[in-house]
Amino acid sequence: MAEGRLAGRAALITGAADGIGEGMARRFAREGGAVMVVDFDAAKGEAVTADLCAMGAQAAFFHADVTKKGDVTGSVAACVDRFGSIDILVNNAYRGSGHGRIEAKSDDIFENSMAMCLYAAKWSMEAAFPHMRARHWGRIINVASLNGVNAHMGTADYNAGKEALRAYTRTAAREWAGYGICANILCPAAVSSSYRRFQEQAPAVAAATAAANPMGRMGDPEADIGGVALFLASEDARYLTGNTLFVDGGGHINGVNWVPDLGPDS
Repeated sequence: MAEGRLAGRAALITGAADGIGEGMARRFAREGGAVMVVDFDAAKGEAVTADLCAMGAQAAFFHADVTKKGDVTGSVAACVDRFGSIDILVNNAYRGSGHGRIEAKSDDIFENSMAMCLYAAKWSMEAAFPHMRARHWGRIINVASLNGVNAHMGTADYNAGKEALRAYTRTAAREWAGYGICANILCPAAVSSSYRRFQEQAPAVAAATAAANPMGRMGDPEADIGGVALFLASEDARYLTGNTLFVDGGGHINGVNWVPDLGPDS
């Protein structure tokens, strides 16, 4: 796959074994990009990587827990060693703690969210920066959430982590713009692995949420989210940085009626 909008570019995507990360990986590969699949789930990660290679793409898998700095910096080094560069960095991986009231969420839960959202991106961006600066070209795409923007109930730890990530991304966009590095945020609404779990736990609420979307559905990870990510990863986004793009079928326009059952208060 030498041709395409990402021909000659190497991308690292965390959480690429499933859901939105996998959708991005497949879209990037179809456009000629070399893809480093980074995930905690080795079996799924290897399977996705094998599929990408079967498509004719350059792809490799790196097993990582993004709450560990050594794993994160190691994945960046592996991408450079394997493909000769890291041109595109996507911070997407997240493992949540589930819904619960603020007063029921411990310090450990909040610390885990900050590690998954903020520190994982901080470590990967700092490791990728010298390589992007040397080539005077880079694209950073960090995945945040409408949960944080709209302060949804029940996910205070996730909300705080994702909003911290947005602030960090915008600051990096400002500081690194002169090096040809663009950093942007995606807030997606798609049929991801977490959404599928939500469907299993609360099918009626999930169906109502999808129906309330202005487009009447949740997005497809590859066709809907991957397409916007492809734009942000390409040369076409050379003058776009520090932005938050709501790739959600218009759900952000009037907000989402999100009132989960959190049980009795304490």
